[in-house]
Amino acid sequence: MPDHARFAVFLSAALLLAIAPGPGMLYVLARSLAGGKREGVLSAFGTFMGGMVHVFAAAAGLSLILARSALAYSTLKYAGAAYLCFLGIRMIRDARRDTDTNHLPQLTTPVRNPLWQGVATEALNPKTALFFLSFIPQFVSRSSPHVFWHFLLLGTISVVLNTSADLVVIALAGPLGAKIRSSTKFRRRQRTATGLVMIGLGTYVAFSEK
Repeated sequence: MPDHARFAVFLSAALLLAIAPGPGMLYVLARSLAGGKREGVLSAFGTFMGGMVHVFAAAAGLSLILARSALAYSTLKYAGAAYLCFLGIRMIRDARRDTDTNHLPQLTTPVRNPLWQGVATEALNPKTALFFLSFIPQFVSRSSPHVFWHFLLLGTISVVLNTSADLVVIALAGPLGAKIRSSTKFRRRQRTATGLVMIGLGTYVAFSEK
């Protein structure tokens, strides 16, 4: 496990990212509004399973690299920090351009199995894979003999937080859906705050000790 200070940073960032309205949350919300809470819950657990696919894949591949190569670790660290800052800047720019009053994805065809559609939606999303490759390694101790398990633990915490936020959204699907769709200011503030968190996180990991 990372030290207490670094774990606190990880947990704070993961929590803020989980509660910020993003594509996964909006997808689950759309499913709930279209097919009811049961369909929303199945979709949320589907995205959970899809997220864990990325966590296992990244943990299996990166654990060997992080443990054996200091150069690869440093390269991944700075590349990941730059990517996090890039995501933060893009979120802030998108927030300023947000003028759409209907921000939920349109679902025009019925879904026979929302669980497996949720799995496919998340597992086949390359942005999710790239995020885990840049986010989680920043908090894994390369000197630890249990890199794989540390990576897996932190990745699971991140995915669980995301799914927990989705379940809250499902429970509040009606009023929250109306809020997200109708309030441009709400979406702008959420995205701007998340963007600042991403930039701060990227800066922190870039200048933190190895």
